[in-house]
Amino acid sequence: MQLHIADFIQPLELKGQTLVLALSGGLDSRVLLHLLASQQKNIGFKLRAVHVHHGLSPNAEKWAEFCRTICNEIDIPIDVIYVKVPLDSGLGIEAAARNSRYKALIENSGQDQIVLAHHQDDQAETLLLQLLRGAGAKGLAAMAAIDQKRRLLRPLLDVLRHQLEAYATAHDLAWIEDESNEDEHYDRNFCRHQILPVLTQRFPAVSQNLARSASHLAEASALLDELASLDARTIAHHQIDVAALSQLSDARARNLLRWWLAQQEQPLPNTNRLQEMLHQLLSAKSDAALKVAVDAQNDIWLRRYQGMAYIQKNAEALPIAMIWQGEAELVLPDGSRLLFERKSGAGLAAERLGINKLRVSHRVGGERFKPDWARPTRTLKHLLQEAHIPPWQREHLPLIYWDETLAIVPGIGVACELQAREDEPGLVVSLHS
Repeated sequence: MQLHIADFIQPLELKGQTLVLALSGGLDSRVLLHLLASQQKNIGFKLRAVHVHHGLSPNAEKWAEFCRTICNEIDIPIDVIYVKVPLDSGLGIEAAARNSRYKALIENSGQDQIVLAHHQDDQAETLLLQLLRGAGAKGLAAMAAIDQKRRLLRPLLDVLRHQLEAYATAHDLAWIEDESNEDEHYDRNFCRHQILPVLTQRFPAVSQNLARSASHLAEASALLDELASLDARTIAHHQIDVAALSQLSDARARNLLRWWLAQQEQPLPNTNRLQEMLHQLLSAKSDAALKVAVDAQNDIWLRRYQGMAYIQKNAEALPIAMIWQGEAELVLPDGSRLLFERKSGAGLAAERLGINKLRVSHRVGGERFKPDWARPTRTLKHLLQEAHIPPWQREHLPLIYWDETLAIVPGIGVACELQAREDEPGLVVSLHS
């Protein structure tokens, strides 16, 4: 087992980095704590633990204290994070608790790697549950051993639970038992205690085989993402060209739309909902004010404008009244960000003009702007229309003023008399959703 962990971690080149172990105190994470603690000096990483306290069990405080004790005994730093699981989210208590746990782990790990103790039996259960829910390839791929996007590591996915029990017994390790693991009201426990034992009687290697299938499906899902990214080279970026999308086969168009929504960090709709979104995009009249809910609860919509599909977030335009005083980034009231970058020969000639602060405001109407010496001053409304910026984006657009002069309009330009000259230090401002 020690060799297995070393073989998993060494190729990742984590020397000098910190691994954050999600420590519940149960068998799986208790064994992983022992394994990682034994390897940290050999491999050269630092180890700390995080215990997420859900407060769902009357024993929750005892579990937190147990985790503190075992970490203190081997001199491993530990943080206990208290979270409140929303019981009315509509997700069910299992999914809500899982989401709260991941959110707490990611928010409290910084740029460190998070290590989770999921094992091969967990992987088999996850695939079985996803099959019963009718999931697609991405859902059936189950859990990844290395999730680079979320910085998650699962070094025990090739290890069976009975192997962990044998290791814990051999090393005289104590662990806690969560009483909810016996409650077959929860889908995962029902699969664990009722379905998998029956399958194992007939197919002894069922857990290994289901985990292998999950690996094959993960490869298939990755290939679908690769295909979507190839299609996106000419069709999509932050927007999708609807005419080009219509030239793809139905399955390929759905695949691209699903991938694009994921790139926009939006929840993935089910197959029927995805097909309906695609149908509306492709069949609506060109002048129709298309607005389809992606996540209505969080005010996120699929829109179409001049043949392009967009994601609209936060439909209500919030007032903006901020001052920039040299920061690299300003977070606007709707969650979008203004980034400020020093660049030679581009942007605002802030240094030459002695500008050390700028005012950021919302549109009020009637603004006039001249970003091009060769063209006359025009209304900002006309410039935004000419730049094909959708109406709902115009409502959210921040305007950047130097004193009372409109200096920068993101996506449009810099007032021509304030522009940095060639090879002169400049300040480039960009808007990111």
